[in-house]
Amino acid sequence: MKISQIADGVHLVEGHAVNWILLAEGADVTLVDAGYPGDHDDVVASLAAIGRGVDDLVAVLMTHAHVDHVGSLPQLLAGRSIPVLTSTTETRHAHREFLEQATPAQVARRAWHPRVLRWSLHVLKAGGTQDVAVPTAEAVAAGARLDVPGHPVPVVTPGHTSGHTMYHLPEQGVMISGDALVTGHAISARSGPQLLHPMFHHDLDQNRRSLRAAVDLPADHVLPGHGPAWHDGWATAIDRALSR
Repeated sequence: MKISQIADGVHLVEGHAVNWILLAEGADVTLVDAGYPGDHDDVVASLAAIGRGVDDLVAVLMTHAHVDHVGSLPQLLAGRSIPVLTSTTETRHAHREFLEQATPAQVARRAWHPRVLRWSLHVLKAGGTQDVAVPTAEAVAAGARLDVPGHPVPVVTPGHTSGHTMYHLPEQGVMISGDALVTGHAISARSGPQLLHPMFHHDLDQNRRSLRAAVDLPADHVLPGHGPAWHDGWATAIDRALSR
């Protein structure tokens, strides 16, 4: 686990295979995404590393409801009344009214590749095959600044999932891109801005269109769901990702 402070109160946590973000303001914290079920202890440790604890969480934001981004929430939120926020469509995904996620069969067809095999073994160890739902997820309106630490603005970017949502922090010059745009992945040999392998996207063409529609949002730093932070601008990140 690696923790990087990107801006005042903005921390990117790079887990073993997926990232999450901590937005701190005073004693309070917003958690953006939450890793695999097996990442629970690391999520708690990351809060401690910035001088906070689980009881300081005032909100959880979801970019999307894949198991590697919500897996630790059932354990993390047990017995606590902490709002979990995302787009209207993604709340239904979080409730498991439907599931848009790479299937075991899709992964198995590519398991001959060493990178896919190593990643698959980690997924199994991290609880990636568990059926994780977030029945308490609530919808928030896109485009309105949220009254939570970090004051992010939800940007709905369908494609990776039907309700995938990025979070723009205009005052800090940060875009939290989730899995709409990443800078690396365990099965990718490339580094820098890129799109995930097509098997991970519900609608890859829609994902591309969503990124193009968001290209003018001002941000110097990109915090992806996978890979390190990118500091050379959001528009440049989109250009590079879409050109590959």
